[in-house]
Amino acid sequence: MEQKIILLVEDDFLNRRVSRKTLMENNYKVLEAKNAKEALEILKKEIIDLAILDINLGENEQDGITLAKQIKEKFIIPFIYLTAYENLEIIDKAVATAPYSYLTKPFKNVDLITSVEIAIKQYGKKYIPKILVKDGDYNVMLSIDEINYIESDGNYLVFHTDKKTYKSRSTIKHILEELSDSTFIQVHRAYVVNKTKIEKFNLKSLIIKNTEIPISRNYLEHIIA
Repeated sequence: MEQKIILLVEDDFLNRRVSRKTLMENNYKVLEAKNAKEALEILKKEIIDLAILDINLGENEQDGITLAKQIKEKFIIPFIYLTAYENLEIIDKAVATAPYSYLTKPFKNVDLITSVEIAIKQYGKKYIPKILVKDGDYNVMLSIDEINYIESDGNYLVFHTDKKTYKSRSTIKHILEELSDSTFIQVHRAYVVNKTKIEKFNLKSLIIKNTEIPISRNYLEHIIA
């Protein structure tokens, strides 16, 4: 079984060491961060399966709840909270971010591992395939159902979605190997489209979200198949 990678964000050294030891003993790879800034730097560079967030990350530091909101928006990975807080107001704010679990310190090792395993399995059940793309300086796991079409631009591919565009250093050939051919088709040497997003087409072009995309004769059969 592929080893899962956990991001552990905890400002207290002893708590971080105990949690890391427990996770590693259960065959998880652990990457550590003491604060939100370090966590975001790791998330830019690594593919993480689950984040474990302490809510209180130290005085004058961004808290774990704010970090969780950034993780949901930019990195789309599951997360759980570890915290000493039992304040109902804090709990309500944490629950509003939809964590996969909420553990109050001190916790038993078995509770930590159980929460981690449940979170990963539950996330997997509603998994939508994703691909790694760039959003400025950040790496982002982009759900393929968000992609309207993909455009080749030199050594890069540009992924067009309803909200924004993303980039990846890749080729049309390579991306077609990653994507499902039942949903994504090549219509031109420089374009791949999501078939479910096509609004209309003729022999020369098609329309997706008011954008006209050329069709090469060689690829016309992909559309009408």
